[in-house]
Amino acid sequence: MEAAVTTCYRHPKYETYVSCTRCDRFICPDCMREAAVGHQCPECVRDGHRSVRRARTVFGGSVAGAAAPVVTYTLIALNVLAYLSELARPDIVPRFGMLGWGVLGPETGVHSGPAVAGVAEGEWYRLFTGAFLHQSPTGGTFGIMHIMMNMFCLWNIGRTVEEQLGRARYAGLYLLSALGGSVLVYLIAPHSIVVGASGAIFGVSASYYVICRRLGHDMRAVNRFLAGLMIWMVVSALITSWQTHLGGLLTGGLVSLALVYAPRKNRTAIQVVAAAAVLVLLIVLVLMKTSSLTSYPG
Repeated sequence: MEAAVTTCYRHPKYETYVSCTRCDRFICPDCMREAAVGHQCPECVRDGHRSVRRARTVFGGSVAGAAAPVVTYTLIALNVLAYLSELARPDIVPRFGMLGWGVLGPETGVHSGPAVAGVAEGEWYRLFTGAFLHQSPTGGTFGIMHIMMNMFCLWNIGRTVEEQLGRARYAGLYLLSALGGSVLVYLIAPHSIVVGASGAIFGVSASYYVICRRLGHDMRAVNRFLAGLMIWMVVSALITSWQTHLGGLLTGGLVSLALVYAPRKNRTAIQVVAAAAVLVLLIVLVLMKTSSLTSYPG
């Protein structure tokens, strides 16, 4: 009696006598996947990958996800594109720079006459968009040096922080630090247009410091590197806005403490709640400042 002809379960026209060691379905050479013993079908291989627990960093980030600093690359690209747009359209700065509450006149090229603009007028997007611009509202050559130094710092520190925190945590840290810098500008100097990613980079720098201490690194080398960074940031602050730098530093440091020192049990939940609490605090401060500005004009 002849044995029954067996065919591949995915390719019925292909005769085969090899079966998957996991599910026993017959598979052809195109469907065979090498296994520790014998071969497996594509579905069993995918199921096996899903069941494998991904490696995590000390702070909960995915090791595989942080292999390439995609978020850092993306942030640098966005800042550079924004800067090129500023050069092509100078009116982008008064339109999207961080302004709490002020008058934009004909000299800005935005309005035909004076007009009140800013966060207090409902333009909340300025809290974030200003952190991606670098050209001074009055023009000048400082813009190119400003963005070059900021991106150099982000390239050097951002990759390490992203590797340790993972992409999602790192992106959240960067955006919250940028927001924190803008909020302090809003609280202290609401009538000035401020631009620059320095607040966010200060926050990332604070995270770098916290991470190195948490991991027990040699802080002498870290301190030397950060000292050079701080010198640049101080010079930049004298030309741009110290409020942005301080706000980003404080916000980034606070968020980093929660990310880095969260206990392993329920770590992700604690990190999310802490970041959300910082976000709520910043929103409340903006609302309070808006109320004081609009209630007492001038």
